[in-house]
Amino acid sequence: MDKRVRLGKTDLYVNPIGLGTNAVGGHNIYPDLKEETGKDVVREALESGINFLDTAFIYGPERSEILIGEVLKEKGLRQDTIIATKGAHKFVDGKIVMDNSPAFLKAAVDDSLKRLQTDYIDLFYIHFPDTDTPKDEAVGALKELKDQGKIRAIGVSNFSIEQLKEANKDGYVDVLQSEYNLFKREAEKELLPYTAKSNISFVPYFPLASGLLGGKYTKDTTFNDGRAKSPLFTGETFIKNLEKVEQVREIAQAKGAEVAHVVLAWYLSRESIDALIPGAKQPDQVRRNLKTLDIQLSNEEIDKIDRIFQ
Repeated sequence: MDKRVRLGKTDLYVNPIGLGTNAVGGHNIYPDLKEETGKDVVREALESGINFLDTAFIYGPERSEILIGEVLKEKGLRQDTIIATKGAHKFVDGKIVMDNSPAFLKAAVDDSLKRLQTDYIDLFYIHFPDTDTPKDEAVGALKELKDQGKIRAIGVSNFSIEQLKEANKDGYVDVLQSEYNLFKREAEKELLPYTAKSNISFVPYFPLASGLLGGKYTKDTTFNDGRAKSPLFTGETFIKNLEKVEQVREIAQAKGAEVAHVVLAWYLSRESIDALIPGAKQPDQVRRNLKTLDIQLSNEEIDKIDRIFQ
């Protein structure tokens, strides 16, 4: 299904279900990734009507952007695709540090353009704040690049409300990407009200809470990665979280849908959330994510899900 929506105040029109691509070439995030499978995921997205791809320098590093650039060139679909990428990470003596300086961001955009094999980026985010650069100066550098036609929209990611307000002093910020899901709702206190008031589009990451909101886990599921130490996935909290997910499953089953589809549809009912970027490691996951667009939630169902996770 191809239903385009406007991303905030930008001139970017996207399918509300995009594709997060940290599993496309993101060898530093997921071990044992096959790059050809990652390219198949991107191909499937493009062939299925997804036109919003979210990547970053640090996915790989560099490999995700490179693979996406290769697929877009092969498919000849650059004009039809909205590419979002991010920069801020740099390596100093083998360690990663954040840099938001105007000189670094301008160089980061140029480097991303080469890897993506394109002459413009639709949406460029400052991936993480650094500790030194005034945020309005950092965004001012991106505004220069926007005026030059190198980028079409300006985003910031992982910014606190204070950093976001400073970054948006001149009204140049178009999109905020931040962690938000039904188990992690801090963004509702200040970030979401501010983005709604400022016509900034809010793109949540980890929308399925590392799979917990996907409805696939039971109390017997064990984890051998970072989730094994996460409070969400351990002890009584894990059991209670699964009980909440089961209440969503009742809504999903009545619609002949999966839990994940209902959860994603709930986010799209929130003010200032125009689009989502669930990830995928296999092409069939891309097709499943798109089923979200078939879900119509009533006001009663929206309120019920809200109450379950309060």
